[in-house]
Amino acid sequence: MSTYLVEEFTADEQDILRRYFTNLDQPVFALVNLPEVVKGALFARYSRTQKSLRRLFLDEFVGELDISGDVSLDASVGLKRAEELYDKVFFEYGDDSVAQLGGVHLACEQASNLLTKILEWGRLASYLEQSTRYIAYDSRPAGRYRYYRDPQLLASPLGTRYIGDMDRIFDSYSSLAKQAIDYVKKTTPKADGVSDFVYRMAVKAKGLDAVRGLLPAATQSNVGIYGSGQSYEQLLLRMQADPLPEARHYGQLILTELRKVIPSFVRRVDLKDRGIVTSKYFEANRSATAALYDELVGHSAEPDTEESVQLIDFDPDAEIKLVASILYSHSNRSEAELEKIAAQMSIEDRTRVITSYVGERSNRRHRPGRAFERPYYRFDVLADYGAFRDLQRHRMLTLEWQKLNPSHGFVRPELVDEAGLREPFDEAVGRSRELHDLLVDEFPTQASYAVSMAYKVRFNFYLNARSAMHTLELRSAPQGHPAYRRVAQQMHTLIASQAGHKAIAAAMSYVNHNSELDLERLDAESRAEAKREAATK
Repeated sequence: MSTYLVEEFTADEQDILRRYFTNLDQPVFALVNLPEVVKGALFARYSRTQKSLRRLFLDEFVGELDISGDVSLDASVGLKRAEELYDKVFFEYGDDSVAQLGGVHLACEQASNLLTKILEWGRLASYLEQSTRYIAYDSRPAGRYRYYRDPQLLASPLGTRYIGDMDRIFDSYSSLAKQAIDYVKKTTPKADGVSDFVYRMAVKAKGLDAVRGLLPAATQSNVGIYGSGQSYEQLLLRMQADPLPEARHYGQLILTELRKVIPSFVRRVDLKDRGIVTSKYFEANRSATAALYDELVGHSAEPDTEESVQLIDFDPDAEIKLVASILYSHSNRSEAELEKIAAQMSIEDRTRVITSYVGERSNRRHRPGRAFERPYYRFDVLADYGAFRDLQRHRMLTLEWQKLNPSHGFVRPELVDEAGLREPFDEAVGRSRELHDLLVDEFPTQASYAVSMAYKVRFNFYLNARSAMHTLELRSAPQGHPAYRRVAQQMHTLIASQAGHKAIAAAMSYVNHNSELDLERLDAESRAEAKREAATK
């Protein structure tokens, strides 16, 4: 059984696709010969559809483009002239600085949810990932549910059990998704003035949100990446050293495609004295540290099971230092002197300075300047994996996470209980745990594929106040998933109460603490529909 499903295209479709995609039969491919706005629009649409990017391009974009002049192009052929040109520039100007100036749109399809977190770890790139709230994972392309099939695992005596249990988990998800959507429709009637389309989308999102925790981490997703040559090089060095076989194999697929469009920017990746030795450095450090942890600390016999958000580190004098940082660019004094002055101010005066710097924020995209990067917060969070995978995508912060396993227990959404789906939900999640425990001794890394997203994972956040403003306001918005909304709300509360940074917390005025929401996506879908109607007038 092959790892990836190969999509079939007609001869005419292939003739069009080979002009713009670097291959037609692999899950990783680059986009070329297209306007930047088209590539961006493709990726934006990508996250809301079950279609592959190539199929999406054929169905929804080709008809809007003039491709008559591109007949002679063939993106699937390596670009020798480009390589010669890049080599010349590299020799004259230095590879690291030049590698920041060339970018590539890359599609990464049929990647497990373990792999998507590896792909999205880098700060200096942009990502879009297929959404579990707009896309139901109940279809079976070519007769197979969409989950990753690790070749080593399938070749083992446990392969049959893996396929059988995963299929049953997806059977349960498919059944419960339909029942959850029907329950939402029954209990939340359409309000006057709301279109049928907007109502259906909001109902579907709420129903799928309720049962997405059943999906195992092996669930496949499509990821669009835009990054510079330098950011791709760092990604590939990490992937070469990753203990997950899927990541190492996928890294080779990515390298093959990048060499067709930015060959010299990734030349060092598999050189023995450059990229290979760097990846081995990463791998050796990880292994040594893990061995020392086992020797000196060891794993807890009774892991925590209660969801928690803990503020474990902050600066008690953060608001004093923030005031000094705000005043610095208006002053001729040293920052140390300004801190002394700020410390002698009354709380009211310091608040006036901070309030003036924040200004009148008419929407959450109006954020103050970099002085807000002076205060910092470190949180330790235990939440379900579904919430983590959304929060992990914020890159202007430092984040680490622990290995996904079922030891911390799982979260069952209230809607599942209300809809009378508790028993089949728990049965499917329990099957996930049993499969993990069966796999973990022989396949300690791949065993995480079996773990449902309802299970909790521990991760930490280290971020400054400006990044916190962006993250917490975005992730507490009414249209967000309840799981990560809870985390964002608790983080905001701790900044105000435990850290005592009331002026900083007050500046985050778009953090939404309302927990009584019927259809989280209703307002957002209504706004989107209004924009579509305005665009057609």
